[in-house]
Amino acid sequence: MTHLTMIRHGQTDWNRDLRIQGSTDIPLNDTGRAQAREAAQALALRPEAPTRVVSSDLSRARETAEIIAEILDLETPRVYPALRERAYGEAEGLETAEFFQRFGDWHTAEVPGAEPWPELRARALGGLAEAVADIRRDTAPAPASLIVVSHGALIRELLRHATAGAFPPPGQRLPNASAYDLRYERERLSLLSYAGA
Repeated sequence: MTHLTMIRHGQTDWNRDLRIQGSTDIPLNDTGRAQAREAAQALALRPEAPTRVVSSDLSRARETAEIIAEILDLETPRVYPALRERAYGEAEGLETAEFFQRFGDWHTAEVPGAEPWPELRARALGGLAEAVADIRRDTAPAPASLIVVSHGALIRELLRHATAGAFPPPGQRLPNASAYDLRYERERLSLLSYAGA
């Protein structure tokens, strides 16, 4: 069994301005860096120390992971491109109000160039399986605890997979630097708890 803590990256200027980022590589802002430090301090209070931090290859997730790893005195985070945010195609850079005006409902909209939701979920599960396999190999026989820093849409898909679609409810946004605890056992995910949602 591997314990996972999924953390959404800290705030960027595009988050603040309600712009769709997707695979566009937008860096953290100062608020996002402070959120990453706060997330690390909350993790440091837990009774079981995490073993490793991994992240998406996009800079906002990578820097969040680096801040957390430094505060927790863990090795430099490993980067997994499969954990990057969903590509939103022509919607990237749009304000969310403009997205709804142009494309309609968030989950059913057909946006040219956007990654289909089922493909995002499959990619996310593959990236997670790779990260878990790596940490299990490196830490065996000791139990592994992994912090995974990623993105809102990707984490949402993993949570919906783990809960058979029950969580999060439609329309609920995952806040920046929010944390979600899951169990990865026999290649199955289950949600344990969440904070900041």
